[in-house]
Amino acid sequence: MGKITRIFILYLHITCKIIAQAPGDSSVVIQFVFTSDAHYGITRSSFRGTANADAHTVNAAMLDKINSISSVLLPLDSGVNSGNLAGAVDFLVEGGDIANRMEIPIQNATVSWEQFQTDYLKGLKLIDHSGGAAKIFIIPGNHDISNAVGFYRAMSPAQDAASMVNVYNLMMQPATPKTNTSYRYPLDKINYSRNIAGIHFMFVNLWPDSLERIWMEMDLQNISSEVPIIVFAHDQPECEAKHFSNPNPPHDINAIDKFENLLAEYYKDASDISTDKQNTTIEQKGWVRFLKKHPNIKAYFHGNSNYNEFYVYTGTDNDVALNTFRVDSPMKGKFSSKDEKKLSFQLVSINAVTGKMTARECLWNPDPDHPEKSVKWGISKTVLLK
Repeated sequence: MGKITRIFILYLHITCKIIAQAPGDSSVVIQFVFTSDAHYGITRSSFRGTANADAHTVNAAMLDKINSISSVLLPLDSGVNSGNLAGAVDFLVEGGDIANRMEIPIQNATVSWEQFQTDYLKGLKLIDHSGGAAKIFIIPGNHDISNAVGFYRAMSPAQDAASMVNVYNLMMQPATPKTNTSYRYPLDKINYSRNIAGIHFMFVNLWPDSLERIWMEMDLQNISSEVPIIVFAHDQPECEAKHFSNPNPPHDINAIDKFENLLAEYYKDASDISTDKQNTTIEQKGWVRFLKKHPNIKAYFHGNSNYNEFYVYTGTDNDVALNTFRVDSPMKGKFSSKDEKKLSFQLVSINAVTGKMTARECLWNPDPDHPEKSVKWGISKTVLLK
């Protein structure tokens, strides 16, 4: 073989390698859909010309659009895979509040779970990059937990842990599956992680309070500081004061204190939240210390306060910068509940080689009178995970 031939072959090898790792090449891209707050059991005031549309109807319609996303062209926004077909989607994340809290006359959590199972677990038809069925990852929301532990206003039944039990069994895979009778929320937390394409995905129980951070610390013991971490939680980084445990003896759930006892950590900022329901300064400081210790936590996805927003969480003292992605709800969106054209979920694309991640708002109901029309793209944001 001549020298020129060898040089040409080497050139081809290098060129092919570069092409194979090009940012727009789907072979190095992983994608997921993020949505939250399905809230089975309640209705929207209107949806596609129907008054009081139930969550089963609305979520099924959204899943229909999610299933079609692979054939939609991504916008020309300079993000990952920009201008190409969306293509394969590897997994979907549901951010909690599957069942609405069972305050009378809302249906029980068992019925809500059955509807969620039909729409999401059986209805998701996305195909991943290996040609298999896309996975689904689920975390609990405050409504799911309240149904399991009780609430200070009347519910019927007083407790039904169906969504917590089923999510626990699906995501935690216990040797002996839990039942409504055997499930114990203080012990049976839903927190797990997955390593996908060199990225560590952490799914936490509601919010990373002091107890969750013990699990997170243990989970990260064998994760290199060079590996980017993405956290999914139901609550926003600031959390909500009422979600902490009641600091007042006997520390129960009652209509006077109005703490919901969803997080193991006792609320420390005050004994009364009636005047300031959002003050979680002390609790956030613990979370911020954890972020500083683990700077490879690069992104945080959440629901709970529902509308699409891509922003940076800076902590109580503006000394951290965590890329944060808030998602809409099909049933309780701050803006989409009033304007159904603003209903959205997120499609997130990550280049596993460069660490570039693009989150895109997908407006899935842009023309309610013509539901057959394709989705539209809203805002997008690109960040670096590496």
